[in-house]
Amino acid sequence: MNDPIGTNANPSCQESTSPSVSPHAMRNDSGEYTTLPISNSEQFPLSVRQQRLWFIEQLEPGGFSSSLVQAFRLDGLLSMEILQRALDTTVARHGSLRTTFVAVAGEPAQIITKGESAFPRVKSLDPRPEEKWEEAIFRLGNEEMGRAFDLTRGPLLRLTVVHFNEKQHLLLIAMHLIISDPPSMRIFFKELLASYEAISTGHPYSPTALPIQYVDYVVREGQWLQGDDSQRQLEYWKHRLQGAPGLLELPTDRPRPPVQTYRGARHLKTIPKSLCDPLSALSRREGVSLFTTLLAAFQLLLSRYTGQEDIIVGTSVEGRSQAGTEELIGPFVNLLALRTSLSGNPSFRELLRRLKEVEEGDFRHRDIPFEKLVEELQPLRSLSHAPLFQVMFELRVEPREAFELSGLRLGSIEIKNVRAETDLALVVIEDANGLAASFEYNTSLFDEETISRLGGHFQTLLEGVATNPESHLASFPLMADRERHQILVEWNENRTDFPKTVCIHQLFEAQVNRTPSRVAVECEQQQLTYSELNRKANQMAQRLIRYGVGPEVLVGICMERSIKMLVGLLGILKAGGAYVPLDPSYPRDRLAFMLEDSDVSVLLTQEHLLQDLPVHRAEVICLDTCWNVIGSEKEDNVASGARAENLAYVIYTSGSTGRPKGVAIQHRSSAAFLVWVEPALVQKSWLACLLRRPFALISRFLNFSRP
Repeated sequence: MNDPIGTNANPSCQESTSPSVSPHAMRNDSGEYTTLPISNSEQFPLSVRQQRLWFIEQLEPGGFSSSLVQAFRLDGLLSMEILQRALDTTVARHGSLRTTFVAVAGEPAQIITKGESAFPRVKSLDPRPEEKWEEAIFRLGNEEMGRAFDLTRGPLLRLTVVHFNEKQHLLLIAMHLIISDPPSMRIFFKELLASYEAISTGHPYSPTALPIQYVDYVVREGQWLQGDDSQRQLEYWKHRLQGAPGLLELPTDRPRPPVQTYRGARHLKTIPKSLCDPLSALSRREGVSLFTTLLAAFQLLLSRYTGQEDIIVGTSVEGRSQAGTEELIGPFVNLLALRTSLSGNPSFRELLRRLKEVEEGDFRHRDIPFEKLVEELQPLRSLSHAPLFQVMFELRVEPREAFELSGLRLGSIEIKNVRAETDLALVVIEDANGLAASFEYNTSLFDEETISRLGGHFQTLLEGVATNPESHLASFPLMADRERHQILVEWNENRTDFPKTVCIHQLFEAQVNRTPSRVAVECEQQQLTYSELNRKANQMAQRLIRYGVGPEVLVGICMERSIKMLVGLLGILKAGGAYVPLDPSYPRDRLAFMLEDSDVSVLLTQEHLLQDLPVHRAEVICLDTCWNVIGSEKEDNVASGARAENLAYVIYTSGSTGRPKGVAIQHRSSAAFLVWVEPALVQKSWLACLLRRPFALISRFLNFSRP
């Protein structure tokens, strides 16, 4: 099986573009560079990256972002005793695995423990009897990621073995990031396997002695940061990132939390070899790496999603430039902010040339610690997102050598939940079958459906790039034919059936028959069931008929929001009339115009509003003082003779472009609108509906499709 841990294939890791002399090495008396170990004291300073992680740990002990977790499947007979001996051998070799962190006079220091008390122990577990393999991996992986480390006590490495049966095991390895990084996990795993194999077969395990330990690198880093080369690199980055945007504004599914979260997940998408080969050929023709081509396409995708042309994407470099650090375990990985301009709508070929020029300079100045750069640049900081960039890109190569121990086969297992240090990260893994794109995203911001769609857009964009690299950026499609048809055709197919021969009040009466005892309306400690509301509306209708109200007769209603106002509206409709809503808060002149223009024959209102009403010719019914008379009417449904083509209401425009105009709406049109808007309105109160459209509150009582 393939090595479960791939190697970074960024340009800086394939062929170094930095000076041939390590900036961290020291000259000896002969003028040659050397890296003799200097770890002879008991307490050591922290590297710049360790200082940041230590500070974060003080703010959020055991935070979700502090653990690096890998899961491996082991098939065959596993010896726990040999595994423990192999672990002890590996830990003894690397001082970083025996390190704890304390505060001395307020400053952090790391201490390497020489005794076996700091050695981690392999923990053996049995899964829950009812759990399946996938369920146990998901649960245990998430639990491991959530478990805290104690920096002051250690150990900062944990091994857990889960036994499913005699020949099926799950190995979980967790390290605190303050002593490790992804390449370190690869180094640890390979040495653990080599030691296990040697002990199992009885052969001596004698790896080449490490010339230095991580703390030696830390001391050298501190010395280098005081030198001229570090200042030159720092000035380069200050110039490169001057005026850079502080935030890449990707459209998110949820508002950004005020404090950045780190809980993430990954969505995998396979890019077939039939597409990989043309992309590799394009890269060769343009004299760039596959990393550059994929990054350019990813930056184009981000630009199209955000509408921004100044795009910064972060990438990681291993940071093991000091001689002797190649096989060390420790947090060496550094971050680079790759800034590219997509302005002017260039061709994709031109974008590749721009990015190639950017990379050549950026990777030559990759040694300055990212944390040091942030400290010097002092960008506008926010607790809600990472500084300088919020999206990352990496290309990794999957090694092809197989690993098989004595009686054991090994394979990596995906842990779906991941640590999300940025909003979004695209990790592309290259193997013999093509490319596997892993979109790692912050679950506080994005849903998996959104990231899946983004992944589809990325593949569509790659297909366009491989076919027409001379095309300009704005012309590349993002949507595949199926999605384009869905958006342009399927989602615009909005025809729907609705009651074409039924009036609004008849729909309400049908709902009364279905749910007579259900509460229909509540207002100010009062409530009516559907049956009670229907009876009162029938009484109101009977009274209005006595005033001559029938089909096509307009009735004004000027009332404050209340249950009686709703009774009045339904009563007008049941009598066959059409209502004209008159908001008592309207200016007097507007009310006067509406009353005169509509020429309502009857006006429903409240007694305390009479003094504010303009002069009019309508018969007035005050529902608050006349209800005793109205309440003596019959409670049966009324046969008014109104039909679907009769008026239901007349509503006036705002008059912002001239005089207000009355718009006459039929029952049929109202029914069609209610069918369309009802799913949204049922989420609101009837008072909120009234604020949008006076008749719309009725939809709260229709619920046509509900039992």
